[in-house]
Amino acid sequence: MANAWKRDKSTPFITSRNLLLLFPISFLLIFFFYFTKSSNSNPNLTNQISLRSLFPINSIQPFDCLKCPQSHPVIANLVEGVRYPFLYSLADLGSLPDKPHKNIVRMLKGKPFRRPDISVTIQDVLEKMRSKSNGYVVDVGANVGMATFAAAAMGFRVLAFEPVFENLQRICDGVFFNRVGDRVTLFEAAASDRLGNITFHKLVGRLDNSAVSATGAKLAFKSNEEIELQVPSIPLDHVIPESEQVLLLKIDVQGWEYHVLKGASKLLSRKVGEAPYLIYEEDERLLQASNSSSKEIRSFLNSIGYHHCTMHGTDAHCTK
Repeated sequence: MANAWKRDKSTPFITSRNLLLLFPISFLLIFFFYFTKSSNSNPNLTNQISLRSLFPINSIQPFDCLKCPQSHPVIANLVEGVRYPFLYSLADLGSLPDKPHKNIVRMLKGKPFRRPDISVTIQDVLEKMRSKSNGYVVDVGANVGMATFAAAAMGFRVLAFEPVFENLQRICDGVFFNRVGDRVTLFEAAASDRLGNITFHKLVGRLDNSAVSATGAKLAFKSNEEIELQVPSIPLDHVIPESEQVLLLKIDVQGWEYHVLKGASKLLSRKVGEAPYLIYEEDERLLQASNSSSKEIRSFLNSIGYHHCTMHGTDAHCTK
């Protein structure tokens, strides 16, 4: 009876065994709390996590604006005359100070940026698809995002392909300015019909006219200095899962359109009602510089069911 109090005494909570059990549980709780807090406070991170599962490919990963060096100077403004307004940032500032970009002059006069024709076109086409807002818009040759942000401003999700780093920086500016980090996914690549690397020709001071073809790049601006660089190339069929709906495919790649279309054969071969509305630049001079032609493109499109094409300036609009 002298030692009875030892038997009746409750077992102490802090024991070596309990500590061993509590340690992993505490670690898991801390990890869960931190991860949840980080994801909720950073929509871009949440978007990247979902995209990795949505696009499970090893050949290319989405471009990370959060890790991209900030471009400078940043000259951005609202675009005039579009139904769904957005901002974009200039990549080509002109020959300062003698010949600044026309939009810089407009901004100094208190005017918004001149509306890009492609932005108006994109919004006009997508206006008829508002009921299908879960589908994707694919912007190949995104430049500084004038088509990308026109679609994102309407609530559509966009996959944008752009190989020129300086343009990617400006698109990242627009992602921040327009608060569309959860809707825009960038790929630092040239869409093509082959997976690998491709020689790309960049014009100094005219980033909007860079192209795969050296002739195509310098066709309109022969006096500009040309720089060769290697950029990743990837077929769209390697990026876009068959399970994902694509509403609109826009291609403006200075004559490389045929190769982009060939790399999207599976996407474009979808049946009527599931195949995307197609907009591509059909400039015969640029196409010939890349060893293709409008006739070759039309023949290919006919073979996969795109029998209805109309011209809007130098852009072809095609449907099944």
